[in-house]
Amino acid sequence: MKRNVLLLLLLITALLKISAQEKNKSQWINNVRLSGYGMIQYQYSNQYLSKANSFNLRMARFSLDGRVMNDFYWKAQVQFNGNTSTLGSSPKVVDLFVEWQKYNCFRVKVGQFKNPFTFENPMNPIDQGFIGYGQAIMKLAGFTDRVGEHSSNGRDIGLQIQGDVLKNESGRDLIHYQLGVFNGQGINVKDVDQQKNIIGGLWVMPVKGMRIGAFGWTGSYSRKGTWTEMGQDGEAKEHNGVRTLQQRRYAFSAEYKTNGWTLRSEYVHSSGLAFRKALVNTDDPSATDCSLGNLGDKAQGVYALVIAPIIKEKFHAKARYDMYQPTGDASKMKTQYEFGLDYEFNKNIEISGIYALVNDKSLAKDHHNYSLLDVQVSYRF
Repeated sequence: MKRNVLLLLLLITALLKISAQEKNKSQWINNVRLSGYGMIQYQYSNQYLSKANSFNLRMARFSLDGRVMNDFYWKAQVQFNGNTSTLGSSPKVVDLFVEWQKYNCFRVKVGQFKNPFTFENPMNPIDQGFIGYGQAIMKLAGFTDRVGEHSSNGRDIGLQIQGDVLKNESGRDLIHYQLGVFNGQGINVKDVDQQKNIIGGLWVMPVKGMRIGAFGWTGSYSRKGTWTEMGQDGEAKEHNGVRTLQQRRYAFSAEYKTNGWTLRSEYVHSSGLAFRKALVNTDDPSATDCSLGNLGDKAQGVYALVIAPIIKEKFHAKARYDMYQPTGDASKMKTQYEFGLDYEFNKNIEISGIYALVNDKSLAKDHHNYSLLDVQVSYRF
């Protein structure tokens, strides 16, 4: 599968190069662009009974994008993962969409793309700047979602409208809105319960570089299979069919960028039950396990970070506080205190190093604390 995808990408690249040399090429071919990036990672951890000292191929992505008739933007992106537990899940299509962009105040996108939830979710993982996305983003925006959805990189299949409205005297946009309807099942799969998720956000930009926003998410996640429930008579009863778990989420976000500095913080809250096992492979027997987990119906998280320029657009220092509660109380709360540096050799190559002190209350007593070192080399073209 990997070989076939790579051959396809090489073929497309060759065809584009040939087309670029032709004098009478069509307008849409003119706008096609091949791009991508890769991330190589080293991690050390002294976590009790789970120590790590390993290099890792975090990911590689290749994308084609372009414009049709000037008004339509399209993108197709494929991701490769290294060191996965199920190599069949890589490569995978992460983006495949088209967006009508004739008017800046009203744009329409359809296909598979990022959920319009939080500021951090749509960010490129290199530009995000830390070990990974914040815990609340990972668990409550569609990455390794607490509900049990398969890893979907914060994406889903659906339709979205968005735009910028109101301008100040200098022509700078003051308000951005976005609203979408999605299957609610993650990437590369059809809807199961024939219901839809409604996700949206609104933010204001009172001064240059600042945005303050709020987001909402209502819908469900479903799985077809079997489960056991206690009846009113106190006896266990077997069920077979589609089980739907309602999800209600909201987030508050703030960000300010100026003179190479970045300050950002987000709070995310979720209501809704979760399946006991996360979906990993649709061919695995666990894919039809609709039993509920023991996390309850509440979760929340918050992060706050600062990135400071040492050498503007070249060398940065950074720190992040990152907390996530997978249950309605603090009994399993996980908190990370992260400090690091990054250096951009040029616009293509960057190295980043982060040290994190982790406090994880879900671990065995007297072993809640451990250290984590993460170094990543990123390349993009």
